[in-house]
Amino acid sequence: MTTTALPRERVVAARTAVFVVFALAGIAFATWASRIADAKAGLDLSAGQLGATLFAMSAGSMLAMPSTGRLAERFGVVPTIRVGMLIGIVGFGVVGAGVDLAESRLVVAVGLFLIGSGVGVWDVAMNLEGASVERLLGKTVMPQFHAAFSGGTVLSALIGSGMSWASVPLLPHLLGSALLVTAGGFVAMRAFLPREIEDAQHERDKAAEADARAEGAVAAALVRSAWLEPRTLLIGLVVLVAAFTEGTANDWLAVAFVEGHDLPTWAGVLAFATFLSFMTIGRLLGTRWLDTYGRVPVLRATFVLAVVGSLLVIFGNDWMAFVGAAVWGVGVSLGFPVGLSASADDPKRAPARMSVVATIGYFAFIAGPPALGFLGDHVGVLRSLLAVGTMALLVQLILESVREPAKAATTAEAEPARGRG
Repeated sequence: MTTTALPRERVVAARTAVFVVFALAGIAFATWASRIADAKAGLDLSAGQLGATLFAMSAGSMLAMPSTGRLAERFGVVPTIRVGMLIGIVGFGVVGAGVDLAESRLVVAVGLFLIGSGVGVWDVAMNLEGASVERLLGKTVMPQFHAAFSGGTVLSALIGSGMSWASVPLLPHLLGSALLVTAGGFVAMRAFLPREIEDAQHERDKAAEADARAEGAVAAALVRSAWLEPRTLLIGLVVLVAAFTEGTANDWLAVAFVEGHDLPTWAGVLAFATFLSFMTIGRLLGTRWLDTYGRVPVLRATFVLAVVGSLLVIFGNDWMAFVGAAVWGVGVSLGFPVGLSASADDPKRAPARMSVVATIGYFAFIAGPPALGFLGDHVGVLRSLLAVGTMALLVQLILESVREPAKAATTAEAEPARGRG
């Protein structure tokens, strides 16, 4: 299927729908993230206990994500996202009940596992749709989709700050948000790309595999398994570091401001909202940076900003820490979406490679919460954030893996879309 198979207006409508679904995913995610400090206080958890509890959400994502690409290929992107949303509703309800009613870490962990599973499925599937729209448009838009996600998190974090200030229980907040988000998502997905586009891509994938089998069993095995591709694995490591630097702020920034800078809970959530706001700005501006300078130089610069921002948060006074949260937000804004775009450079292998890259990236959400919690118990939550700067410096060694394909190939693919402009 070429870029001329659909009217441009239909592709633009799908792009808008993807924006909405990404924004709703951000709202859902930050609904919980904005109340982590309240949950910690309500359950009287230490940093290590909170980290172990957050592990359940990461485990849910890790178990669900590897098969999401195959599910989307078989059943379609829209049904896959719908299933993820419905699982998420149940999870949010269980978490709220676990904090407000049962006052049980175990119940909360079960709910977080369900949220992680639902959001993990939703995340991979909506990124597949975003990558398809990006290819059809012939220009970089994936960071803008992730900017929509970030924008949703900003709105949700501000609401969460108000809920925390007003001492609203978690159950009505979490469950109400999940229901509204799911309803909006079901409506928006009506404008996603037609299923015929996906089916045509699957037919090309089957033909490619048949050709590979004709050339030999070894070649066929390599085509089928994206886990055996060195570039895919390196991209996955880049996304892992990006997920760690972003996820650490999502899980621990509000807690660090409350416990490390002795601020009230609602102020810690405002610091989290500051981080999210500037991450959104970075993603909105990032498309121009990427098109002008390329992926590798931009990521080198932004990861350095993540180092500087995290150090300001750790060692600065209160106002410098808020500045640091803003700089940190810009620094982590592009790593995750650029990595996912790089995994989808070849549309024939996009579902398999994106599932691998997303799975590797989400390993940061498994290792991150308990590791930061363990460090927090020994050196304090604020000092444990030094791990962010270390990871952001080390990733500089492998950033070449996300470099764009040859210009000739990308130009040739983009020409039909520009011709209809």
